[in-house]
Amino acid sequence: MTSPAGLAAALGRRRACWHAGGCLTVLLGALYLLHRYWPVVESGAGRLAVADPGWLLTGAVAALGTWAAAALAQQGAVVRRLPGARLVAAQFAASAANHLLPAGLGAGAVNLRFLMRCGLPARRAAGALAVKAAAGAAVRLALIALLAPACPGLLRLPRVSPVAVAAAGGAAVLVALLPLTPWWARCRQALGTALAGLRAPHARPARAAALWGGSLAFAVLHALVLIAVTRAVGLALAPLQVALLYLAASSAAALLPTPGGLGSLDAALALALTAAGTPGAAAASAVLGYRLLTVWLPLLPGLLVLGALVRRKAL
Repeated sequence: MTSPAGLAAALGRRRACWHAGGCLTVLLGALYLLHRYWPVVESGAGRLAVADPGWLLTGAVAALGTWAAAALAQQGAVVRRLPGARLVAAQFAASAANHLLPAGLGAGAVNLRFLMRCGLPARRAAGALAVKAAAGAAVRLALIALLAPACPGLLRLPRVSPVAVAAAGGAAVLVALLPLTPWWARCRQALGTALAGLRAPHARPARAAALWGGSLAFAVLHALVLIAVTRAVGLALAPLQVALLYLAASSAAALLPTPGGLGSLDAALALALTAAGTPGAAAASAVLGYRLLTVWLPLLPGLLVLGALVRRKAL
């Protein structure tokens, strides 16, 4: 008979295999698209090489601010006061780790270890991460709802096929049957724990302001990075349009389990920009510039900070 520990380990391995399989599938698809549209990507890289350095510097400053915003949101999700400098360093390290593991597992693991090192129990630390993630998703959706009327016709819903309707109906039936299963009871328990974790920071106005203010600043600063890059390469889209396209693309890419959205976010951003009327080469240069400022340039320093935090036993 299998022990509970052995069963948990087997489930963990199965979950890791599914994550790895999904990640590999999306990355292979991204490599195929890269190969197919390589001339467009090459042209976009050449356009980025002669981009306005002032706007690129503005985007780099906005990218630096994203880690401070992430630290503010993480502090807002925890009632206990966290060490400020180490918290910002942990967010910087977490962003680097997030580009090496699928579906945000890298950032989640780094932040979980950091919060536990700060004295939080594992369940409470995991709840704080869930609260931060939920606040970030809610802020993105609220910003999309706010900006969509200001940019009419920019976001177009795809045509829904009968197969998709049937799949959605089947999913609805499964959801309706979930209350009859023991799994639903466990989900309700987890949801109750998450709601309790969400109520705790809101009992203190300063923590609630930090949670929602940091989440808002994080989304806005990432949008500003893309806006600055589009200005640098001479795209004609208005800043509000670029912000809306970024929010929609990043929300869609969050559903795909790739490391740091690599591949999924790139494709979603490129598709959103081209659907808005941007030429392919210009869209490619904007995506490459955004990735350069938010991923490739900070990656090595972030890994060095991660190693330093591990050596100092802050993680």
